Amino acid sequence: MMVIGVDTGGTFTDFIYKDGEDWKVYKVLSTPSNPAMAVLEGYRIISKDKRVSMTHGSTVATNAILERKGASTALIINYGFEDIIEIGRQERKELYNLRYKKEPPLVLKENRFGIRCRINYKGEVIEDIDLKELREIVNKLHQLDIESVAVCLLFSFKNNKHEDIIGEELKKSGFFYSLSHDVLSEFREYERLSTTVINAYVSPKMGRYISFLKKGLGDSRLRIMQSNGGSISAETAMRESVRTILSGPAGGVVGAYEIGKLAGFEKLITFDMGGTSTDVALIDGNLPFTLESEVSGFPIKTPMIDIHTVGAGGGSIAYLDVGGALRVGPESAGADPGPICYGRGNSITVTDANLYLGRLVPEKFLGGHMKIYRDRLDIYFENMAHKVGLEPIELAEGILDVANSNMERAVRAISVERGYDPSEFALFSFGGGGGMHSCFLARLLNIPQVIIPRHPGILSAIGMLLADVIKDYSKTVMVSKMGMGIEDFEDFFREIEKKAVLDLLSEGIAHDKIFLERYLDMRYIGQSYEIVVPFDRDFIDKFHQLHEQNYGYCNRDGEVEVVNVRVRARGRLPKPEFKKKDIANSLLDEEAICGENQVIFWGEQYSTKIYDRDRLLCGNKILGPAIIVEYSSTIVIPPGAEAEVDGFENIIVRV
Repeated sequence: MMVIGVDTGGTFTDFIYKDGEDWKVYKVLSTPSNPAMAVLEGYRIISKDKRVSMTHGSTVATNAILERKGASTALIINYGFEDIIEIGRQERKELYNLRYKKEPPLVLKENRFGIRCRINYKGEVIEDIDLKELREIVNKLHQLDIESVAVCLLFSFKNNKHEDIIGEELKKSGFFYSLSHDVLSEFREYERLSTTVINAYVSPKMGRYISFLKKGLGDSRLRIMQSNGGSISAETAMRESVRTILSGPAGGVVGAYEIGKLAGFEKLITFDMGGTSTDVALIDGNLPFTLESEVSGFPIKTPMIDIHTVGAGGGSIAYLDVGGALRVGPESAGADPGPICYGRGNSITVTDANLYLGRLVPEKFLGGHMKIYRDRLDIYFENMAHKVGLEPIELAEGILDVANSNMERAVRAISVERGYDPSEFALFSFGGGGGMHSCFLARLLNIPQVIIPRHPGILSAIGMLLADVIKDYSKTVMVSKMGMGIEDFEDFFREIEKKAVLDLLSEGIAHDKIFLERYLDMRYIGQSYEIVVPFDRDFIDKFHQLHEQNYGYCNRDGEVEVVNVRVRARGRLPKPEFKKKDIANSLLDEEAICGENQVIFWGEQYSTKIYDRDRLLCGNKILGPAIIVEYSSTIVIPPGAEAEVDGFENIIVRV
């Protein structure tokens, strides 16, 4: 069976697939109005309608929130608590902005319904549900043309009886519904509510998208990438779509982690520059996870790979602000109309600036399969340069400098601001635009080495094929007695693990391929934040160590509290293999040089050789300035830098 990984981006939809013994890549322009059209177009060209196994990273759930185009959603909550979704934590995100307004909630006031029932903090029922009242609410939902319902009741993580009763009524009435104890069985009412509402808001749209894809794929198998770095079945993704937010960038980090480890690098800063945005993450031996994410101001408390995103990509538009200063992004030209050089756009983008400076090779763009128009650029650069009082070449370099500064700030946010020194890491560069900017970014951050893998433009799709099936489970327990030991938690873990194993078996994973990882969320009594600690006999000592590492101190005499127990269930899947090749002679084959361009670096014109990456051998060395072209990306090696091809065909640049 053919195996395909596919990642939908703002500009291109990327494919990697195995045809016989060979891995091949393919890119098509994305179709923003219906991303599935580009996926199916690529599938038909690649597979010729044969049965395949596809793993897909989608932006549908994310875009539904950002564009506020999710389902018509209602909320059922305890009577008197209908406005929690609007009150939130009463935080003011922009302290000195007198006109600051929070994002309006995803559920309108008239679509929030309070129901008289109550379970206390011990899980005891103190007021039962009146079925007559519940059915009156369900009738109102029909009258309002509600499509999806979020249900979030107090202390349902202790006792889910009332939520299940409401769920049964909604199911009989034909509504899509999300119950908070299914989505997030943890305390912190607002975060549980927000996560449940988002799942209800995006799941119907994701369900329609996946159904459309499955219809086009016929009897082929479809898996969906999650934001925690693992994949799930299409059926699970339709029910739990909140877990697919940021799934594309997560695939890239998984790919970078696996390939970087093979190449001998365990400390990486990943740099994924696409057409619309740039995603960065810091890997210090393990994949970075966070339980505190936000999308458009709404908290999502499901485990995600910790990724920082900035609106700077190849399609980011350059403009002059009201003060006449040059700005780049976050607005993007996207796939339609795209950059000026694509033939339809009329706003200067980062891609246009790279082409204007000679850093893109028109006849080699997408392997020569897509035409770009260098002659369209002159008039646009001359007009903007005149407005800002610069020469056109200075303007083009200025655009790239501003874009690089935006990306530098993103990297500093995940490294310097968290106590890490970037010079101790290697920059792992991928995405269609990463290779043109990574060396310049490394110089700004004093990062000594840049790693650029084979097929960098489609690494997120590669990462999806490298991902295991991963499902995360949690339960609030609030255990705080002194002298607690490992046996105090065995019953909690066994209960969760039983469900985890059954879920993975239903995903088609063999029993001997299922692995379970145990964690505890711990804190000192009185704290309002927790640290995730691997569970073993020394879990209390580990908590103290991690607290000191993260916050600079620990209190070994302080009383410790376990807030949540967590289980990560991992199902192993067959994965692509990357075999190390013999290091060839460092001498370059003359046929690897496919041309020469005049390229601008720092205001100077350099005669720059162009290399075909497909003809480079392991051990080959290239001195900058140089441009390396391949199907999915272009790599710019500036003057003074040196590149070498390692045994896994990665290009290692010493800046």
